[in-house]
Amino acid sequence: MKSTVERLSPTRVRINVEVPFDELKSDFDRAYRSLANQVQVKGFRKGKVPARVIEARVGRGPILDEVVNAAIPRSYEEAVTASAEKVQPLGRPEIEVTEIADGERIAFTAEVDVRPEIALPDLKSIVVSVDDVELDEADVTEQLDNLRARFGTLTGVDRPAAKDDFVLIDLSATVDGKPVEEAQTTGFSYQVGQGGLIDGIDEAITGLSAGEEKVFTTKLVAGEFEGQDAEVTVKVTAVKERHLPDADDEFAQLASEFDTLDELTEDLRTRLGRVRRMEQVTAARDKVLDALVEATEVPLPEGIVQAEVDNAVHDAVHPFDHDEDKFAESLVEQGSSREEFDTETRAEAEKSVRTRLVLDALADAQEVTVSEQELTERIVFQAQQYGLAPEEFVRRLQEAQQLGVLYADARRSKALMLAVREATVTDSAGAAIDMSEFLGTDEDEAAQAGTETEAETEAEESTEEPAASSTGSA
Repeated sequence: MKSTVERLSPTRVRINVEVPFDELKSDFDRAYRSLANQVQVKGFRKGKVPARVIEARVGRGPILDEVVNAAIPRSYEEAVTASAEKVQPLGRPEIEVTEIADGERIAFTAEVDVRPEIALPDLKSIVVSVDDVELDEADVTEQLDNLRARFGTLTGVDRPAAKDDFVLIDLSATVDGKPVEEAQTTGFSYQVGQGGLIDGIDEAITGLSAGEEKVFTTKLVAGEFEGQDAEVTVKVTAVKERHLPDADDEFAQLASEFDTLDELTEDLRTRLGRVRRMEQVTAARDKVLDALVEATEVPLPEGIVQAEVDNAVHDAVHPFDHDEDKFAESLVEQGSSREEFDTETRAEAEKSVRTRLVLDALADAQEVTVSEQELTERIVFQAQQYGLAPEEFVRRLQEAQQLGVLYADARRSKALMLAVREATVTDSAGAAIDMSEFLGTDEDEAAQAGTETEAETEAEESTEEPAASSTGSA
């Protein structure tokens, strides 16, 4: 097989391939076997029809088609591997068969986007500043109160509902007199002031006692009547207030492995401080990435950018049954336009592609690899995010042929954390921040792939229940 590579642009090549017939014997054998199982010839058992009889029956054309269709993908991969330029294709190639000389050769061209050559800046030249870690006693008290709330009790009260009360409510809604089925519910438990249910619900409930109801108007954000005004009736059937246990040594023993409130409070302070530090690491990671991408010249492969734009448009239009006019109307209602959407979508696609290319180049330069354990940790973490068992998550990735994408993402994350370790990160006063506790050392690279996962996990805990692991179940 002969192959040559033409550089059409920094991000696209044309690969010219010529395969002599003497290298296609195995392809011809497979083609004959395949056709032998499809044709029936009197005097021959199915699958046992000789090649010369098959050609006489179906003609030479279908056989050549089978051979060409089988040989091209394999020959393309071999040409890419054998390329002196070491091209790294992005996406699928555009194949054009240029010659089929029966008995002599087949020839084809493959145009494909490729990873461009990227000159990375010196990582040590990157300097970013992040906010100082601030932790006051009010933060610690808030975490203690959150923990007390988990052990609180609800008691029914005979008074109007107020903020932070728990209420049982019945809901119903209509649009132009037509019931909204998905908005009908009874005996629903809701904490006044928590939000996230229906716009206007807190204002409607506040001041209502058990047995009272109120009607208010709100705009629906989902379902059949999305975007339309609905008349909502909310009836309060019970009002309860939460009583928190006293913050004392007895509570500390109930809620944690500690004997005293002081020990529990100090543990909360330590854990919250670590969460704040992890948030600082996350901020440093994002700023180093922005600085790295900004300092790197990246030719963009148009085909890859356009594919990303097309995917984003497909996802945006899909809820409207791919009705472009309805989608445009929705954008106008949101104070935007299709032109603005297209501009923003392309900008986001270009940034996404540019970032991936820079991180891939960085991973190559740093010779980053991802171990099986690191990949498993990432799979487990993402499976938890989707609420799936790791085995089911892997199965879905395999079905969607996305396992390689997960590996590439893990490799990029690891490369980025290595870049953060090399860069200079300062606080608001300009003093360098030592992040080795979270980023590891040159001799401990295995710890790097999990850093992003750890940072994200602890950041989530900081806004949810950072004290959960302080309880006796830890």
